[in-house]
Amino acid sequence: MSKDFNYRHLYYFWVVAKEGGMTRAADRLGMAVQTVSTQVRELERSLGYALLKPEGRGVALTPAGTAAMRQAEQIFQLGEQLPTAVREAASTPTVRLAVGISDGLPKLAVRRLLQPVMHEPRLRLLCHEDEFEDLLGDLALHRLDVILADRPAPPNPNVKLYSHPLASSPLAWYAPPSLYAAARKGFPQSLARVPVLLPTSHSAVRAPLDQWFERLDITPNIAGEFEDSALLKTFGAAGMGVFPAAELMQEEMTARYQVRRVGPCEGVEEHFYALAAHKKLLHPLVQKLLAAARPRHA
Repeated sequence: MSKDFNYRHLYYFWVVAKEGGMTRAADRLGMAVQTVSTQVRELERSLGYALLKPEGRGVALTPAGTAAMRQAEQIFQLGEQLPTAVREAASTPTVRLAVGISDGLPKLAVRRLLQPVMHEPRLRLLCHEDEFEDLLGDLALHRLDVILADRPAPPNPNVKLYSHPLASSPLAWYAPPSLYAAARKGFPQSLARVPVLLPTSHSAVRAPLDQWFERLDITPNIAGEFEDSALLKTFGAAGMGVFPAAELMQEEMTARYQVRRVGPCEGVEEHFYALAAHKKLLHPLVQKLLAAARPRHA
């Protein structure tokens, strides 16, 4: 980028683009129209491309302007967060960890995976649950320190993200008391008779489960499919069906949901990953998570 590039000029351009015209931007900024126009022209000169073009009584973005606007949006959204971040850091000496939780990840697994940092003094844990692809964007923009997910980051030539294995666990089948005897009789072929609850294709483990049924020539009696793993277990515990879950969480899950293990789901595992935007420049608590992690079976 040219050494003449000036973020003040970029800010004026951003306001003009948001307002759709020089006059409205000048009113918002409390400046003369000529001054705003000069600043935008200076930005165009430093970048070497026209960013705005006349449109009616206002202006519109050129293709180069659209690209510049995308970057400006990210820059100034982060800038708007700066005063709050500085104020919080100065007033309360906390250790802030922003974690993205992939919406298909079992909630009991999240607590288990975060256990190594839960007793950190003055920890302020911010957990944000969303769809996997949306979380990747937030991580790339450094709105998150780490993502916990059931899959590694996909290859992307434009965004470099790093996937760190945290744990893995075999799956098993669990049943509420009302279905336990019927599910145990002739297991796993019994899953063609008793109602079965499954995660949707939203979850990385759904495809291996479907392959497991095909391999055993079982057509499952599917009574429900759920994106949210906690909801799946809640309905299963209420008697709606038998369901798969990672054995990593068996002790907590059987205590909380009062279900019993029916049998193994042999050859099917659930994997857990920590995704970061840097390979080495990691948040100290993310480093602690990775140091404590040993990809393991339950």
